[in-house]
Amino acid sequence: MEAGTLMQFKDLGLELVLGLSALGSAAGTGVAGMAAIGAWKKNFNQNKSASFLLVALVGAPLTQTIYGNIVMTKMVELANKGQYLWGIGAFAGLAIGFSAYFQGKCAACACDAMGETGKGFGNYLAVIGIVETVALFVMVFTLIILGKLSGL
Repeated sequence: MEAGTLMQFKDLGLELVLGLSALGSAAGTGVAGMAAIGAWKKNFNQNKSASFLLVALVGAPLTQTIYGNIVMTKMVELANKGQYLWGIGAFAGLAIGFSAYFQGKCAACACDAMGETGKGFGNYLAVIGIVETVALFVMVFTLIILGKLSGL
């Protein structure tokens, strides 16, 4: 492959880490949002109060987009030096995105349980936080690798 052709893709790793992280956040919030709406519907049909706390559960997967952006920002320095980092971008983005998606699935279950019982918010939040930790680990470890690649 010619150098000119490669130059067209020098920012692919940056796009992958942010795009895949955001894709996971979108899927996770979508799944959790649908569950929250279903829980509220059940509550309204039973003339019970519908907890607004479910919004916090729905929004939990959004932070993974921020983590993807943080990694992408660090990758810009290396891309400007000619390092393409497609693999790092792809795998870090996938891991962060999967964390967001599965966090959304956990949040969906939490919305269902909270809508039915009105109890357990702290427990549900703890599980969601544990799933979030995967994305945090990926972000931190990727930043460490990028720091070593940049010679810091």
